Amino acid sequence: MMRWLARWFFRLFLALAVVSLAAYVVDWAVYALRGSPKSVVAVSRFMGIPLKGNKEEYDYLNTVQTPCAVALFPHGGLDPCWHLRRNPNEWENL
Repeated sequence: MMRWLARWFFRLFLALAVVSLAAYVVDWAVYALRGSPKSVVAVSRFMGIPLKGNKEEYDYLNTVQTPCAVALFPHGGLDPCWHLRRNPNEWENL
């Protein structure tokens, strides 16, 4: 019984790895064929500053135009645009 279960988990893991790799390769190919499309997303930057008594102060720094890759996965050192649009705030802690 355990042997059968171990084989099943191994096959499931292998199938998931193959599908993930195929998705990344297809995304990279489309990204390269489209000429490495890039865009810009406005990201608001905030800083968390620790205070006495385990309190924290949050300060708005500025809004910056951040370059991003028009793809499903990160390419060329850039985050995907869909991720930056869903998470438009960037936090820095001291």
